[in-house]
Amino acid sequence: MRDFETLVREAVEADVNGWGFGWLDGRATEERPPWGFATLLADRLTTVRSALDLDTGGGEVLSEAAAFPARMAATEGWPPNAKRARDRLGPRGVDIVETTAGSGLPFPDESFELVTARHPVRPDWEEIHRVLIPGGHYFAQHVGPASAFELIEHFLGPLPEQRKGRDAQAEVAAAKAAGLTVTDLRTARCRMEFFDVSAVVWILRKCVWWVPDFSVERYMDELQKLDRQMRAGRPFVAHSTRHLIEARR
Repeated sequence: MRDFETLVREAVEADVNGWGFGWLDGRATEERPPWGFATLLADRLTTVRSALDLDTGGGEVLSEAAAFPARMAATEGWPPNAKRARDRLGPRGVDIVETTAGSGLPFPDESFELVTARHPVRPDWEEIHRVLIPGGHYFAQHVGPASAFELIEHFLGPLPEQRKGRDAQAEVAAAKAAGLTVTDLRTARCRMEFFDVSAVVWILRKCVWWVPDFSVERYMDELQKLDRQMRAGRPFVAHSTRHLIEARR
């Protein structure tokens, strides 16, 4: 294993735009939920004439679909990611629309047969209901409660209240309150392993909401502690949580 300073420098200099995680190959692993969201999404897209993908990132997951409906749109709120999505999906006829938090979806009522998302920032159930046609479906994989909190709390300490967020049943209740009927809900807890400190630095730079004030300098002691553990042959283990949710208008 390379020395601590080299590993940290590699992670600090690496690109973290988009929603690809290939940089972690050989440095970290994450078990995937059993349902295979990307495959299910690709299948769903072949059954409708119009679809909207929310918070698409750089279009990484959407691009795995072999075919799109006649009208395919996607939203993204981070300009560098929106550019990547436009470069990746624009040639395939996908309309990439940049959005801002709290501004609603820039589409007329009853615009889409299908609305999808993989790890949306914060699902706006009323807006999802509004842009779906009657009988249309929302199909998504959400981040669940206390996801990766073993790693987050290594830096921030215990966060008992924050652990309660993103609860699947609370999201079901919110979807119902917006007028949707939840037709499927599945949950999963997946093992994550980090094998060197560069993987930790990179993921905290990418997922900036995990440790909002993260910098190598601020958390040097915590990073060095992790480095010693991993050099002793003990990967750092955390768990991601996910839920698959489908709802019908």
